[in-house]
Amino acid sequence: MQARQKKVLEINVVNLRDYAKDRHRTVDDVPYGGGPGMVFKPEPVFEAMDALRSPATRVILPSPQGRRFTQDVAKELAANSHLVFICGRYEGVDERIRKALVDEEFSIGDFVTMGGELPALILLEAIVRFVPLVVGDEQSVVLDSFQDSLLDYPHYTRPAEYRGHTVPDVLLSGHHEQVRRWRRRMALQQTLQRRPDLLEKAPLTVEDRKILEELRSDKDRES
Repeated sequence: MQARQKKVLEINVVNLRDYAKDRHRTVDDVPYGGGPGMVFKPEPVFEAMDALRSPATRVILPSPQGRRFTQDVAKELAANSHLVFICGRYEGVDERIRKALVDEEFSIGDFVTMGGELPALILLEAIVRFVPLVVGDEQSVVLDSFQDSLLDYPHYTRPAEYRGHTVPDVLLSGHHEQVRRWRRRMALQQTLQRRPDLLEKAPLTVEDRKILEELRSDKDRES
């Protein structure tokens, strides 16, 4: 990753077994009270955090019980200089870890994975996109889906025609204002069709509201 080579970003993976005290380097155990699965022991995690934590550290636990992770949250977290992700597995982590060490829990969706590693990577990739110089063209971040609580507009590239499928004429016109209006209309249309809930918090302009009225009228006529 170029961002790491430029020393814009540093990512380290910590092996909790390095902080286990027994000869088997055990990091999990059966849950008190019985039941299936294994639970991360508090000792290795606390020991690891003793070595990692600084005044600037913010500790994140990917968890189905966490609040929903969004683009706005990613942007907020990108302002932190030191993030630590605790990745549980199986039945999760000892509750004392969550209460004493974790600053916030985030969920990437209403489903369960085998461990927190993949959710942590998803959070990480969404967050680092907001770190300056990580993305080559920073306009890509500005125009991402969800930036204005809207889905993205469709994208096309060369060739202009392929197997009978053509690029919309407006994108070939060279008329920048018409292209801008088309892209905004398509973003609003995609959002209205697929995620209408996002429109409730979107910062809509007078032009946006007029476009939405037209789109809703077109939909009513078709139904």
